Amino acid sequence: MDEVSTQKSNDVISDPTINKVVTTGDWFVTMMITAIPLVGVIMLFVWAFGGGANPNKENMAKAALIWLFISLVIGILFFVIFLSTFTHSHYGRIMKF
Repeated sequence: MDEVSTQKSNDVISDPTINKVVTTGDWFVTMMITAIPLVGVIMLFVWAFGGGANPNKENMAKAALIWLFISLVIGILFFVIFLSTFTHSHYGRIMKF
């Protein structure tokens, strides 16, 4: 029984499909890099689609890009609604005598 347990633990340690845990320090640096304007977005694309990144970091980057896209779409919609409302009310006052 003990030999079987030891063999299984050795298989787990030598299994290349198991990825290294991303440490707190790694997450700290990752979040610091993503906070830099433009560089952060570029790095999110590199981590998400560049390959070679830890799968945990890769999934985090993909999720962050999805949130970025959703925020961008909502921001554009609010801008268009605000602009159309402001333009309509502004020109409506000018045209009325």
